[in-house]
Formats: sequence, C-alpha cells, structure tokens
Amino acid sequence: MTRVTDYLKLLIVAFLLGVSPQAASQTVISDETEAQKAERMQWWTEARLGMFIHWGLYSLGARHEWLMKIEGMTDAEYRRYFEVFDPDLYDPKQWAKAAKEAGFKWVVVTTKHHDGFSLWDTEYSDFKVTNTPYGKDLIKPFVEAFRSEGLRVGFYYSVIDWHHPDNRVDVLHPQWRNEDYVAKNMGRDQKKYIKFVRNQVRELMTNYGEITELWLDYSYPPGAFGDNPNRSSDQDWAFKTAEDWGSVELVKMVRKLQPGIVINDRLDLNDTPGGWDFVTPEQYQPREWPTLNGKRVAWEGVHTIGDSWGYFRGEPGWKSGRQLIGLVIDTVSKGGNLLINVGPTARGVFDEHAMDRLAALGRWMKYNNRSIYGNTQAPEGFKAPDNTLLTYNPRTNRLYIHVLEWPVLQAFYLDGFGGKVKYAQLLHDASELGFRDPYRSPELDEEIPENTIILDLPAQKPNVEIPVIELFLND
Repeated sequence: MTRVTDYLKLLIVAFLLGVSPQAASQTVISDETEAQKAERMQWWTEARLGMFIHWGLYSLGARHEWLMKIEGMTDAEYRRYFEVFDPDLYDPKQWAKAAKEAGFKWVVVTTKHHDGFSLWDTEYSDFKVTNTPYGKDLIKPFVEAFRSEGLRVGFYYSVIDWHHPDNRVDVLHPQWRNEDYVAKNMGRDQKKYIKFVRNQVRELMTNYGEITELWLDYSYPPGAFGDNPNRSSDQDWAFKTAEDWGSVELVKMVRKLQPGIVINDRLDLNDTPGGWDFVTPEQYQPREWPTLNGKRVAWEGVHTIGDSWGYFRGEPGWKSGRQLIGLVIDTVSKGGNLLINVGPTARGVFDEHAMDRLAALGRWMKYNNRSIYGNTQAPEGFKAPDNTLLTYNPRTNRLYIHVLEWPVLQAFYLDGFGGKVKYAQLLHDASELGFRDPYRSPELDEEIPENTIILDLPAQKPNVEIPVIELFLND
C-alpha cells in the first residue's frame, strides 16, 4: 500500500510541475506550481532594474576584483589588503540615495567574493571585516540604509573561496598551476567546507531580516571553459559541481529560511525543480528572450558600468549614460531584468565616473520609468519600427516605442498598428501625438502594408536621451 501511495504522490508532483513521473522522481527542492512561483516572483518581474555592488579587499588593489587569481597571489601576498582595509568614508545612506535617484528598485551586494573575505561579522571565519582596521560590520548599516529608501535587499555570496583551508583547489584557484601547492592540498576535506558555506549562508538568511534575492556564484563542471588554456584541464579535481557545494541542501535551507526569496542559477541545479528561479547572462545581451527546453525562462542580465566589477582606478571601458539606458530598454524589451554594477572605492564611495552615469540614468528614468517598471516584451503582432525598441505593460495595456534614432521625417510609419491605438503621446511630457492613415499615391506603386498608421512627430528631437512614445491601446 505504501508503494501505491508513494506513486500517487509522485504523479501529483509530476502534474504540478508539468513533467513526466520519471523526471519528478529526481531530487525536488520545491514542488510549487507555476502560478505559485509567478506570485512569489511578481515583485521581481515588475521591478526590472536593480543595482549590483562588488566591494571588498580587491578595491584596494584597484585593478580588478579577480586580481588575486589573475596575478597568482598567495594568501600571504593578498593579506596586505586585509591589514589596511579601512573604508573611512563609507556612508551607505549616500549609496542608497544615489540608487533610489537612479531608478533602481533593489540592490544586491557581495557579502563574500571569491577571495573569501566576509563583509559581515561572521561567526565562522576570522577573515572578516571586523578583524580589519575598520572593525565594524558593513552589511547591517547597508541593509538599513537601502530599506529606508524603499529598496529591497539581496545578497551575493561566492561558493568559491580561495582562502578557506578546506575548499579543494581547482582550476580557478590562484595557485592551481603551482604543482607543489596543489599536491600539498589534495587532501582537503570538502565536506567541512560545505558545512562552512551552509553556516555562513544561514547567518545571512537569519540575521538581516527579509532577503529578497540571493546570488550564489558559481559552478564549473568539466568542459565549462571549453579549450581555454588558462582554465582547461583534464583533471577531475580541477572542477566544481553541485556535489562540491552541497547545492541541494543549501538551497533547501535557504528556501526554508526565506520562503519568498528568488535565487539565481549558478549552483549546477538546472535539472532540479526548485533549484533556481532565473538565468543570468553576464556581460552580454541575449538576442531574444532566453529559453530552456523550448520554454521562456525568467532572466536577469548583469552588466558593469565599466569593464570590471570591482573598483578599477584606470578603468578603460566606461559605458556612457546612453548605453546604460539602452541596456535597460533592450533587456525589458526581451522580458528580462537588469542588474547594473557599481564598484565602490576602498574608502567606501562611488567614484565620479559611476556617479555621472547613475545621474544620467536617473534623469531618464525620472520621466520614462513608466515604460520600464511592470513592462515586458511586446505582444506578437506589434513590429518594432526601424531604430526602435518596444516594451509593453500588460496591466495598463500600453505599448512603448523607444526611439533610438530620431527620424528625419515627421511622418512615423507604424506597420500593423492600424485599429489598435486609441491615443498617443510622448511619455516625458505627456504631449499628444496625432496619428492617421497613410496617404497612398494613385500615381505610384507604393507598398504600404494594411493596418499601417502614421504618427505625426515633432521635427526636432525632444531633449531626452532616448525619447519614448506611449501608445494607449484599444481594449
């Protein structure tokens, strides 16, 4: 009778997940339905724009957050940053204010990056901020400041750790090419490290109130780096998978402690129901809404303002304000969220380059955020005119045309929009735009598609970085 009961339970789980009984028999972290998941993630899919903050000891090096790995530093060499870390100008209220004014709805901060340094007063490591000259927990005032501005708070936590003595050496470790070092450390007990990770994440999930997003970073199974000679290896010890992090039990714990949290996809649990909530394209834009097994999935793109995640004094690749605005629009036009990263200096401030870009983003968002918050990809049947991107708000039934290049002619053709629009205006100032059917010359063989309308645009481009046309659609 027990076997029959178990099979019936399995059938129910399979039905709820929309998978076969065979698939449902695998490890299941969560059996919530698609509707329940959508409700849990509703704030996230409507917020659309978040701030990422990479901050730690590497800010002192000021030349890349991976400098320990890139330069092959030993623990002793890297420790010089630990011994002088003192962000005396740190004022998270200023950070939160800048984030709010730029239009961000939530923030994700690196509580621990790959170097193993903890920005909070963890019970489980001496390699933490309270043992530096600064001597105080950085995360508690951070959380309070951002919440006071109405922003939700998320945490990044690296399961990679180049400092911990029990984390097995792998292809990403700074000393992985040092044969003597690798040989001496082959006996590390990864199970002890898994317990350490779980203990630290439990602290983060219980000591700071509601945490709405968790970024766990990251896994690299064999073949993850292709033929890259700097990372490839045919040795089993060189890679890390879900087993090495204790991923299943870790995510189970997180979901129990923070039932409403959303979790990224970097723990090697892609085939585990409940193991992740969204995919994370990094430093590139998908050509279309990402899919998995032919089904659209929630996604969150991550981009830096420059080229590096951590503070880089000589940053060569600053994006312009216009580029950042374009990234936001492009992401939402494909149904995604965007995290834009800032790397504070070692003294604890956003430098002038970052502040300039945030200010430009904020100026645009102030008048045009209605085309971003709560928006998604336009419904089928609406084709974006040349040099434009479309977003759509399903609640208000309004379509937004982001005009990347202002047309020379005032007649702006919208193919396929005929009969679908009841009112049109520029979003930034709510000034009406007239629209009409196109004139067809009897003397010419003009190929004007049926259901085309013409918007009458002003000859001069509005004083907006990327102007937005708001269309009120017919019900």
